[in-house]
Amino acid sequence: MNALPTRKLEAYRYADLDALASVWSDLSPPETIAIAAQQKLQQIWLPSADDVQIRRVELTVREGASVTIFALNTASRYGRIELDVRLHAGAHFAFHAANIGAGKATLEIVTTVRHLAPSATSRQIIRSVLGGKATGSYLGKVAVARDAQQSDSEQSVKAMLLDRGATANAKPELEIYADDVKCAHGATVGELDREQLFYAAARGLDPAGARALLLEGFIGGLWDEIVGDDATDDGAIADLARAALKAIA
Repeated sequence: MNALPTRKLEAYRYADLDALASVWSDLSPPETIAIAAQQKLQQIWLPSADDVQIRRVELTVREGASVTIFALNTASRYGRIELDVRLHAGAHFAFHAANIGAGKATLEIVTTVRHLAPSATSRQIIRSVLGGKATGSYLGKVAVARDAQQSDSEQSVKAMLLDRGATANAKPELEIYADDVKCAHGATVGELDREQLFYAAARGLDPAGARALLLEGFIGGLWDEIVGDDATDDGAIADLARAALKAIA
């Protein structure tokens, strides 16, 4: 096992290193997933009950294949999702994820998406809801190789802060060497709209219920694209997200 990383490494700038140290010696290497050409994969990553949760995946998506991942990060102390994705010609990758935390939780999503060949597409939609003194971070790099013409990539990062002690970090990054590409990213951090809260309260919702309802609307769309045999897990991830929001609202 390598030495514990420090905050000098960009990918660990906001990490809870004490929490990471508690599991570092037992931490497994990244899971390796390879999707064959023209195949499709959909996965739903649900949180566990552990107070420290780390998921690390190296994903290769071959020619014309498609991968969609839905993830919920709600660890009570430290939750980290790492993704390193390699896209070949015509491949597609979509990632829909939420950080939801309060107290002193540190929640991180760190992704690197590599467009290696022409006509690959990637979509990342990240939402964070943070209360107390929680910290939620997204560090996402999209790297487009010189030969990866007609790449198409989007990163949408939004965070909602419920308390003044909460912190959101967003660092979407583009590294582009091709000249015929369509790549975009955006990041916003805000608070709940007081007029919407007043509107909900005027219709009989208590303050906590009104906040929970608005927050559910903020992240609810993340799960809309779950299809097929995993549709039952759509309810599971939505229910877990709803419960987490109610707990911090």
